[in-house]
Amino acid sequence: QVQLVESGGGLVQAGGSLRLSCAASGRTFRPYAMAWFRQAPGKEREFVARIIWYGGDTYYADSVKGRFTISRDNDKNTVYLQVSSLKPEDTAVYYCASRRNFYYLDEHAVPGNYDYWGQGTQVTVSS
Repeated sequence: QVQLVESGGGLVQAGGSLRLSCAASGRTFRPYAMAWFRQAPGKEREFVARIIWYGGDTYYADSVKGRFTISRDNDKNTVYLQVSSLKPEDTAVYYCASRRNFYYLDEHAVPGNYDYWGQGTQVTVSS
């Protein structure tokens, strides 16, 4: 079993930055990929960014490209999301997710393709 715990959310003004963290634990934690999703009230969960755990390849949603950066520390079993130039529309609960096995690029944005999820961390951006 794998446990994912997010942290780092908070209230920030538009244009500000935060660094979200997702710490993984569990003897079976050997993911193929880690991802961040977000969900705003009344909306579906949407893909934000993905990183291949051992290769480091990254992919971003168009809405966050150039503003958000996903990274990981393999030794600490932690994935990060640096969120910058925040906008009010970035307000959401941010979740990290883990995928055990290989998947094609066009499968990365589907929440159902991930095996484990954290409990989420709230990011609120004021205008």
